[in-house]
Amino acid sequence: MRGLTATDPARVGGYRLLRRLGEGGMGVVYLASGPGGGLVALKLIRAEYADESGFRRRFRREAELAASLTGRWMTPVIAADPSAPEPWLATAYVPAPSLAEVLASRGTLPPGTVRVLGARLAEALADVHAAGLVHRDVKPANVLLALDGPRLIDFGIARATDAAPLTTTGVIVGSPGYLSPEQARAGEVGPASDVFSLGCVMAHASGGRRPFGEGTPAGVLYRTVHEEPDLDGVPESLLGLVRACLDKDPRARPDARRVRGQLEGSPDPGGDWPPPGLSRLVAERSARVLDLRLPEPTRLDGAPSAGGPAGSGGASATARSARRVGGPTRRRLLRGVLAPAGAAVLTGLLVRDRAGSGDPLPRRVIGLHADLSGPTAGEGRAQENGARIAVEEHNGRRDRPFDLALLVRDDGGDGAGAAGVAGRFVADGSVAAVIGPTSDGAAEAAVPVYDEAGLPVVAVSVATTAVSSRDHDTFFRLRFDEGGHALGAIAYLTRVEPRSRVAVIEDGAASAAIRGTGGSLLHAPPSGGTVTVHPVRADVEDFTAVVADALAGEPEAVVLATDSPERAARCARALHEADFSGPRVTTEAVMGSAAFPTGAGEAAEGWVFTTSFVDPAEHPGAEGFATAYRERFAAAGVPPYAAEAYDAVHFLARGLEGAGTAEDPGHALRRGLWSASHEGITRTIAFHPEHRSLLPGSAHFFHVMENGRPRYGGPLPVATD
Repeated sequence: MRGLTATDPARVGGYRLLRRLGEGGMGVVYLASGPGGGLVALKLIRAEYADESGFRRRFRREAELAASLTGRWMTPVIAADPSAPEPWLATAYVPAPSLAEVLASRGTLPPGTVRVLGARLAEALADVHAAGLVHRDVKPANVLLALDGPRLIDFGIARATDAAPLTTTGVIVGSPGYLSPEQARAGEVGPASDVFSLGCVMAHASGGRRPFGEGTPAGVLYRTVHEEPDLDGVPESLLGLVRACLDKDPRARPDARRVRGQLEGSPDPGGDWPPPGLSRLVAERSARVLDLRLPEPTRLDGAPSAGGPAGSGGASATARSARRVGGPTRRRLLRGVLAPAGAAVLTGLLVRDRAGSGDPLPRRVIGLHADLSGPTAGEGRAQENGARIAVEEHNGRRDRPFDLALLVRDDGGDGAGAAGVAGRFVADGSVAAVIGPTSDGAAEAAVPVYDEAGLPVVAVSVATTAVSSRDHDTFFRLRFDEGGHALGAIAYLTRVEPRSRVAVIEDGAASAAIRGTGGSLLHAPPSGGTVTVHPVRADVEDFTAVVADALAGEPEAVVLATDSPERAARCARALHEADFSGPRVTTEAVMGSAAFPTGAGEAAEGWVFTTSFVDPAEHPGAEGFATAYRERFAAAGVPPYAAEAYDAVHFLARGLEGAGTAEDPGHALRRGLWSASHEGITRTIAFHPEHRSLLPGSAHFFHVMENGRPRYGGPLPVATD
């Protein structure tokens, strides 16, 4: 559990929020207290999802279906409000550790305990499937280990089997390592997908490791689709059933009722529960809940807070709320002493007072324009998460001149939607600047709207050359555009693995900017050597001939100028078959899709990708952010552009400080941003005075494909002259 942040509401519906239990996916989960003092886990859906066509109707239907589930091994839905500005759903709170926590601390569970675990989860899934739902995210983190048995939780991405999902078709939904092959392909899923996930959970719980390994999502997804599971360590008594659950063909898997029946065939199916040490963990968790002190509601009218006289201590209502004066303890609440309901509360950003002054800080609003439900939703959500960490960090500074608030809007990855979102941000006079959009197409539609209104927009993932800072005074790109991959290739083959004879295979299907890579290398050959360029037509699927032509000159390295993972995989196979083992360099667009390692197989090994983002866990100076991200969002790693969005927030905050009280703050902000030099955790943000592109030398990085997953290699020393 974590404390509430400054941007968390005090109440949702009739529930007072107490602590954060977790965050991710579609919203935040809170520990909350109901009117009668009972505790619930309340999931608050992010407001941007409410803008999606049909979302509320589907959410209402699926909440009603989930509420109809009364199985013993599920947490019942207590209340929901699909019509609220931020839809929410509350379930009974279970003070128990997750299976993920237990496995992290002890490695495995005894075979008899795994049989009980699997049988009861299969019973829960059978009830879910009978109600017409598919859970879609069965994993150890979504299994609570109560003293009387496990509980399957978090139906945040569950959907009716005959309904459109809450997420977009073609987007992978679920958790790599536990999702099914059909989920990994972003295809349609049914009850058999949950059975596959259950097999992964049982394999991990009994064998001590995930059946498809660790690492980047792309590598795990590839192994899930193409390789057999690693079931070493799974006891013989469970091996046959687990293997059947993990069949690649969903039609060959047993259904949940059959899984339950096989597991309950042991002489004493309830005799190995609870697991060793669980009683102590549950007691500790319960004690922490009992010791919670409820925050007082933030009052707007100066009225007395619950349990204290009016004007107590002479402090203002704002100052009292900022200090979070302690209210009645949970033990008192359990004895029936409740705070009066109906007090006016301040939701959204909590405006704090200056230390000792009593004056509230002004507020500056940064918009986040992102794809949160379309084809680039993963990047959009990463940017949102990174920005939220930066906002909270800024608001925790005692010397800050203002508070920041983040206003998030989803364009669905669609150009028309992006223009609409930009129009809404422009019409909102409180927004000082915007971070985003996520995708190239969205930027092409939205940047002209922002530019016409004079609203600064800072992009961290936009690579298209169709919009540029030279044409749009308000557009700040914090990465190189797609034509900048050539500089990365030159730097790699000059400074990292020096090679003087380089062949460029130029894909006719790539964008014009990427097709220009060959010309850039001819103009500035790596290591001062020689370069040959070998084009391949867009309609050619077999790269054997162009590879043979390129290798005829005995190059020491090959640069592939393409933005297609599928075509890159074909080229990689052709080079592999020709026994070429020198450096092979291509673009981040190839790395960003599982299609490359999936299509290339072992031929993908060793490929180098010039990239615009870092892995903060491995990048000097960014390790603290990586730790904060993993803890905040319960993530195994930090996805691309999260740390870059964090830098964007601090870059804007510095610009807003510099703009101060200028007569034209918008003009002052733009002028300050163009002339600024900000040392971020990922790069130095400073712009060329004429070209208005990032100064070279700080925004190029590289990754290397190792064991089916990209590994961060570090920054590329791009020449600055």
